[in-house]
Amino acid sequence: MNKNTSFLRLQLLLALLLTVLFTSQAQSQTKSGVDISKLDAYYQKALKDWNVPGMAIAIVKDDSVVFAKGYGVLDNKAGGKVDANTLFGIASNTKAYTAAALATLVDAGKIKWTDKVKQYVPYLQLYDPFVTENLTIEDLLSHRVGLQTFSGDLLWYNTTYSREEIIKRMRYLEPAYGFRDGYGYSNLMFITAGKVIENVTGKTWENYIKETFLQPLGMNRTYTSVNELKGINNVASPHGFDENGKPYATTLTAWDSWNPAAGIFTSVSQQAQWMRLQLNHGTYKGKKIFSEAASRNMWTAHNPFPISVKAEEITPSTHFTAAGLGWFVSDYEGRKLVYHGGGHEGMNSRTVLVPEENLGVVILTNSMSSIMAPIANYTIDQFMDVQNGRDWSQFTLDAIAKAKKEQEDAAPKLAKKEKEKKTRNQPDRALADYAGTYHSELYGDATVTLRNGKLELQLVPAPTLGGTLTFWQHDIFNLDWKNDYALLHPTNVRFIAGEDGNISQMRLDSDNPDFHFDELKFEKVKQDLQL
Repeated sequence: MNKNTSFLRLQLLLALLLTVLFTSQAQSQTKSGVDISKLDAYYQKALKDWNVPGMAIAIVKDDSVVFAKGYGVLDNKAGGKVDANTLFGIASNTKAYTAAALATLVDAGKIKWTDKVKQYVPYLQLYDPFVTENLTIEDLLSHRVGLQTFSGDLLWYNTTYSREEIIKRMRYLEPAYGFRDGYGYSNLMFITAGKVIENVTGKTWENYIKETFLQPLGMNRTYTSVNELKGINNVASPHGFDENGKPYATTLTAWDSWNPAAGIFTSVSQQAQWMRLQLNHGTYKGKKIFSEAASRNMWTAHNPFPISVKAEEITPSTHFTAAGLGWFVSDYEGRKLVYHGGGHEGMNSRTVLVPEENLGVVILTNSMSSIMAPIANYTIDQFMDVQNGRDWSQFTLDAIAKAKKEQEDAAPKLAKKEKEKKTRNQPDRALADYAGTYHSELYGDATVTLRNGKLELQLVPAPTLGGTLTFWQHDIFNLDWKNDYALLHPTNVRFIAGEDGNISQMRLDSDNPDFHFDELKFEKVKQDLQL
């Protein structure tokens, strides 16, 4: 499979840079004087400019849903119209639900934010024993445990591992920085937070979320697992990008172990109710779901991190950025922003709150593009009446085009170097020498099988992850993934010889912004898998 990896990475980096920041259109202007028809036209143009199959947007202002509309199609081949009730995966926007669920337990006196996690998850064991014993619930939610961003995420991606098994395997992940001494975005810590909820309440994370939030908020078309979508209509299809940057529809897969980190599916009309709850500091239609004190704590800067020079140039009014609990917080044009993004396979999304303006914006898409951040920024500028506001969509597209051109200009030189590297058309040893079973303490087993004259790789914990190996150079093979998942990128399989000259190790090399294949250190434990 040949993905447009570099193009996706450019979009991702630029999106991170800009993060400092019933279908209805009954009125052309809101009470705040914003021209809704102007926003509508802007969204329609952006959808086309970004080549996004479909998206939906909702805006909450002063506890009312002032805009909710869908654009484009559910599937770029099968069609189907997106509307305000179309279901999308909101991915890591789920983290705010998990944090709020813990907040309800704090309010009930069942836990404290500063409680040690091991008190509730006794089998927790991290690489450093000190961190294991001192990790708190607040640490779980603020990305400061010491792991690099996305560390260990291959443990949940398409594997059969339970949450408990994932947590038990975390002890093999080496830290990238000191405990509470840096920032590393961690899905695994939110999976652990979900286990805290389960062990304290005696309920599954899914059921606790439904009972505590979805039912009281009337979110009856919001689901906590892909498995719940069977037979449900008006569901958007995820889309990846092919080698020409064109979107293609792919399939949804259920990774239930990650649900506390990123499992919710909802629509903008439903997520608007969640934003109303948040903007009212835990109260919805007069009913208190969580306390104002809990809301304040979740929106507090628990883990500040630096603002880059480039980000300062783009948004000079932003002076701080930090992880809250299940949210990120920063300032913009004299106002506090509370926000989070989501990246499901083939579906990107964003939720932004401006509490002082009683304003919330949610953008859900069935695309891997970074359209959400510029749309959110533009919408906020309109409601805050930012003078000389930027056309964020065009600004971001121009930046992506510039970076892509620079990359393309460098490509011929890189291609020439790669061509010079390749010295042979076949490996130095027999294909059977590479076959066998390989073991990673972190991940489990992988098999390399010689079948009909070709090598096939299979990651055993993830039945759908594997493919055919084609010789590239020396002891390195190109992996042709057998499934066209949007989050997979070009990958090489590199075999390493031991002191005796025989193959003893295997590594997967992939320039993938979402997964650290280099964490899977496979040692050969069994020879000869031939069919």
